[in-house]
Amino acid sequence: MTSFTGRVAVVTGGTRGIGRAVAARFEAAGAAVVTLARTEPARGVGRFIAADLGSREAVRAAFATIAAEFGHVDVLVNNAGGARPGAALDYSEAAARAAFDLNVLGALYAAQCVHPLTPAHGGAAIVNIGSVAATRPSPGTAVYAAAKAALASLTKSLALEWAPRIRVNCVVPGPVLTESLTAYYGGPEAAALIGRGLPMGRMAEPVDIANACLFLASDEARQISGAELVVHGGGEPPGFNRVAHVERTVDPAGG
Repeated sequence: MTSFTGRVAVVTGGTRGIGRAVAARFEAAGAAVVTLARTEPARGVGRFIAADLGSREAVRAAFATIAAEFGHVDVLVNNAGGARPGAALDYSEAAARAAFDLNVLGALYAAQCVHPLTPAHGGAAIVNIGSVAATRPSPGTAVYAAAKAALASLTKSLALEWAPRIRVNCVVPGPVLTESLTAYYGGPEAAALIGRGLPMGRMAEPVDIANACLFLASDEARQISGAELVVHGGGEPPGFNRVAHVERTVDPAGG
């Protein structure tokens, strides 16, 4: 696998769950890592910069700091995401706009900001974190699923427009064993039971998604762009999902 020594990797939502695992994986591979999120964690990875990823102004300010400190960016992982579960019939305008601001527009803003910081000769990579929800209807996740479907489409469009300077791909997780997903399904025992029902016999762990991101950003994937890499343990049996609890705010993919 490619060494990332001398390269700069930016991970949005990189302070917990999948994002933190992605940041740690790139750091272990030698990259200088920058994580962007609203709140600084007690134990973070790399250089932390506070930013509201749903705000264009905040994203621009964060990347101005990155440009001043690092001068260039080689990898962007758009991991920040999530949405409030709820029935489509009475989903509020504010919640819907917030979902698209974070999952779609936030990724676009970050990609726009990173473009001029990448090497003009090529070799840079953007990896977006999608969700199987984009193609799998599930009660209570209509808006989240629509946002992730839009992100998948954005991935393909950017891959076309920005080649060969930047490769753009999407990792599509199924259920990932994070704290948020464990809470979503009602606790560790319920999450473990669901994991045993998957063809692989277990849920993915955050590092499984991180490894997929590392591969797509590496030179070994130099001819892969506009692709969706599904990491879902072989798929899900019928009846896997239960109706989401509307009082919880959660990213079902664990990002």
